[in-house]
Amino acid sequence: MAGPVRDVREVVPMHLVLSDASVLPVKAELSFEAADPYTVRVAFVGAHSTSTWLIGRELIAHGVLADASAPAGTGDVRIWRDEDPTYLLVSLSGVEGDALLAGPAEPFVRFIAATVALVPFGSESPRMEDEISRLIVTLLDA
Repeated sequence: MAGPVRDVREVVPMHLVLSDASVLPVKAELSFEAADPYTVRVAFVGAHSTSTWLIGRELIAHGVLADASAPAGTGDVRIWRDEDPTYLLVSLSGVEGDALLAGPAEPFVRFIAATVALVPFGSESPRMEDEISRLIVTLLDA
């Protein structure tokens, strides 16, 4: 008998939009673990490189509802719907530069819905208690 599902995964085909408006295909591999319910790990996988970002689940949820006039996020990650609302845009800024990625919105919506079914918004904190206790023990034993 299988145990309870504790992870959510989704692979989204996207495009890296270059400064000359040309595009390169990439995959966004989204993963959510119930043991770390505030965070979504997103690996952007291209032909020759992978860049992994930790993005707040709530930021992604707000981003699927946002538009270009008020994107979700104010820091290194901003997310919003394109003028064509079937597409989602993700803007990333880091020490290596800036990137704009575009992909279908529906897989992101489906991914967030699956994470909410597993860990509803507002119920994240109790799930972190075991992890925080382990971290405290590790720090005290160091």
